[in-house]
Amino acid sequence: MTCLICRRGEARAGSATVTVQRGRCTVVFKDVPADVCENCGEYYLSEEVNREIQHRAEMALSNGAEVEIQAFAA
Repeated sequence: MTCLICRRGEARAGSATVTVQRGRCTVVFKDVPADVCENCGEYYLSEEVNREIQHRAEMALSNGAEVEIQAFAA
């Protein structure tokens, strides 16, 4: 797929670091499977991965975390 941001690169299977902020809570997910633009680095998550990221971020928030770093393992 052609990148929607730079419109020059192609998105290829890879991994990304995803940061989610909810109020005062910040969760960083490392090694998230994503399609990554070879030109600008923009990443695209599948619907399934996005749902998992959102679920984990909500769990961190409900556990009272202010900052949390997680390795992503599906």
